[in-house]
Amino acid sequence: MTQAEDGGSNRELYALLHVSPEASDEEIRKAYRQWAQVYHPDKYQDQQMKEVATENFQRICEAYEILTDEYKRQIYDIYGMEGLTSGLELGPRLNKVDEIKEELERLKRKREEEKKSAHFQPTGVILAQLSVPSFLAGRGLMRAMSMNSEIQSQISKNNVIAFGGTLAVKGSDGDAAANAVFRHQLSSVSSIEIMASVGLQGLIGVQTSRQLSRHANATMGLAVSLRDGSINLSNSWNRQLSTTSNASIEMVLGSESSIAVGWRKKDQNMAAAGEIRIGTSAIGAVARYTRRFSSKSHARITGKIGSTALELEIGGGRKISNFSTVKMLYTIGIQGIYWKLELHRGAQKLVVPIFLSRHINLGFAAGAFLLPTSLYFTLKSLVFKPYYRRREKQRALENMEQTRTQVQESKAAAEKAQKLLQNVANRKRNKQLETNGLVIVEAVYGNPKVIKGINNPEEKNDELASQMLDVTLPLNFLVSDSGQLKLHEGVKKSGIMGFCDPCPGETKKLYVKYTYDGNRYEVEVDDLQELILPQEEHRI
Repeated sequence: MTQAEDGGSNRELYALLHVSPEASDEEIRKAYRQWAQVYHPDKYQDQQMKEVATENFQRICEAYEILTDEYKRQIYDIYGMEGLTSGLELGPRLNKVDEIKEELERLKRKREEEKKSAHFQPTGVILAQLSVPSFLAGRGLMRAMSMNSEIQSQISKNNVIAFGGTLAVKGSDGDAAANAVFRHQLSSVSSIEIMASVGLQGLIGVQTSRQLSRHANATMGLAVSLRDGSINLSNSWNRQLSTTSNASIEMVLGSESSIAVGWRKKDQNMAAAGEIRIGTSAIGAVARYTRRFSSKSHARITGKIGSTALELEIGGGRKISNFSTVKMLYTIGIQGIYWKLELHRGAQKLVVPIFLSRHINLGFAAGAFLLPTSLYFTLKSLVFKPYYRRREKQRALENMEQTRTQVQESKAAAEKAQKLLQNVANRKRNKQLETNGLVIVEAVYGNPKVIKGINNPEEKNDELASQMLDVTLPLNFLVSDSGQLKLHEGVKKSGIMGFCDPCPGETKKLYVKYTYDGNRYEVEVDDLQELILPQEEHRI
């Protein structure tokens, strides 16, 4: 799906009544009365017309009932119709938006936990370390290898159990470890974990977590080593600073004592994090910045500095399917020059660090960075982009085929709704013609590729022609007596009476050609974009 639907998917009832999401109760009542005059079943004698009017009148009544109820409207604005059918009990204790949102989040988590309880959740990492200098010296390419796997299952409403293991090989040496974790939810705000591990790092421990407030939580742990009997105590506090950022403090007391202060920020297109750690054996700082260019690709830069590290890592990743992502990273530091390849598939990871050189030579370092970068952009241009274009086209055609029946039914319903608007729309249009006012000459809604072919016949795509709907009549109906038309921002236009979604899952646009005061105009807007007619900038 290429079009963001957050927000717009929770605004269809506003589109249906043709009111702003900020509309007052009086404005909603006024809009309801206007639509009721058109779609009330008692206005029609013909049985077929009465059935169409009844169906649309019920939709209008439902929208009116929800949007004039304070609690229901708050829930709808946050989570749409899903929130209204989630089982939330409305009452006097839920009298704020934050409280309603919190309760809905709890219900969503509860449903997700119920789904998880019937499934195992496997995770795993395979790490294969390669060394080019070792290979050139005749000692083999593989430097070391390890495999880590864990299976987690929710055995009851409040209990989760997890088992895992690790196998590691380096040269002629090998080792293994096994671990188990039992997690119990003590209450809605606190939990406890009991863990045990044998092998590489044998220990037993207990950890408890508690939600201190809506924006803060704390964790405290105790671990005892099975090898030397040493004890480690840990405490961490996390505080949400804003909707997109949080800060944390962590303290560890024991054989490896340390204190760390961290910060994270994440929004739709960017993520940044930093940490400063002071310990008995090392002091260091880490900073990371990730930039998302699209839903499929991102770039990342990481810097490390401290008593044991001085390192810069640059790279990026690309989503190659719904569940798979590939990453390529370049690292240069005091330990040498590395490439790192990663393949993420669901909760499974394959990580392949490739050690290139211990000596930092400027020419070699530049070549090691430019070679994979140039190769990536060459393959992207000559292989990946053509492949993805073909795949997207094939998916679009498959989506058309799968939704053909649904689209046909939606279009039929839209055409019936338009039929009841016809008399009033024509009367409004004739009145605007007489006064040289606003007249919609042509309006189509749907796939931008189809709309593009309206004025450019050479770009016409007959395969996608069905992904378009003529909406000239409903827009003429919506023109006010003063000769103006406004479609509100943040409201999906497919919800407007007489409209429908002609291409589910695809980006949509609205193209309008109109006349005003003897001049011709045209405009094209996105699905959630505001439209105000007439405007001089639309003149052609």
